[in-house]
Amino acid sequence: MSISDLIKSINAVTSSGELGSIDEQQRAELSSACDKLKAMCESPLEKTSKLLFTEHQTMVLRLAIDLKLFDAVMHHSSQNETGKVTVAQIASDTQADPVLLTRIMRFLSAMGTLNQHTVDTFTPTPLSSSYISTSPIAAAIIHFTHFHSILTHLPDYFSKNHWTNPNSLTHTPFQSAMNTTSHYFDYLATKPYFQSAFNTVMKSPLRRTGSPWFTLFPVLDKLHIPNPTPKSVTLVDIGGNHGHDLLAFRSAFPDLPGRLILQDLPHVIADAELELPEGVIECQGYDFFTEQPVKGARGYMLRTVLHDWPDKEVVQILRRVREAMDEQSVLLIVEKVMPDSGCGLMAAIGDLSMMVSFAGAERTEGEYAELLCRAGLRLIKCYVGRENEGLEMGVLEARI
Repeated sequence: MSISDLIKSINAVTSSGELGSIDEQQRAELSSACDKLKAMCESPLEKTSKLLFTEHQTMVLRLAIDLKLFDAVMHHSSQNETGKVTVAQIASDTQADPVLLTRIMRFLSAMGTLNQHTVDTFTPTPLSSSYISTSPIAAAIIHFTHFHSILTHLPDYFSKNHWTNPNSLTHTPFQSAMNTTSHYFDYLATKPYFQSAFNTVMKSPLRRTGSPWFTLFPVLDKLHIPNPTPKSVTLVDIGGNHGHDLLAFRSAFPDLPGRLILQDLPHVIADAELELPEGVIECQGYDFFTEQPVKGARGYMLRTVLHDWPDKEVVQILRRVREAMDEQSVLLIVEKVMPDSGCGLMAAIGDLSMMVSFAGAERTEGEYAELLCRAGLRLIKCYVGRENEGLEMGVLEARI
């Protein structure tokens, strides 16, 4: 196909403004193909310009979300047949300067999140409702723009620290940028606006992608207890937050015998107990740097816990689990596993985020094997399921 024919074909598809009937897999494959084609067409200057000015767009979205601008637009648009809203209406709702609002809304129009009809008249686009204040996407904008403010300090941080890899909980790029000695999570607890956004992002589909861990791991072969007693424990989810993984696990294996135990810090468990159905999961307040109270369970799980910690602390956490295990016990580490080569963009972003926030890391299979060895454990096997962008969710099986 000639380039001119390709251009005509693309224009023919896009002229209708919609794709028609298409399933999610086809949509994802088409999007990936379009990205590859776009990358082939872009000059180095175009590619760099896109990188340089992305921050402008996300920050303007953040301004609009902070103002609840999209909430006001959707409300007023629904009140008339034309769907049009004026700057004066939005200014009345947000108490923002009309001149400033005009400039922000004009920028949003250039991004495709609003349509501008006159200097002070706008209508929503299909994207507008995605950014109302109750949307998880809006929460993601709040969380990541706040995180971007930390990233801007990286050149200064590494220059002052002689370009060494962060490995201390008390001297991370985050702490340097925010001028605090607090851990990232402790700092968030003092900032309700950012804490709420963070919590929403952690629970949203933006984060939990790919296959459930128990579809990758041979549960019935590895976690089945042959002669269970009322005291037998099938799985302890250490640092399991509100127990969503254990609920999904029980739903997938309703006849698997043995107790399921959720462990997290006491204040997290207090919230979890309000959400969980009675009689399905046992809850325990627990700090995973202290002695593990459940001895000899068939399985212990650390899901997306270890990447939040430097190597020294990871070994400490693993040793506490090791002390409680017996010869039949298995430790499951459920984490994104970095490939040895061919790292995708989202994998690299995830690793940088862990480094900046916690002096943690997204690790390779080999790096996990080394840390397990230091804790007195053996890596038996890594079960991997492909995700997008070269980032793999893995279940690492470890034993004494």
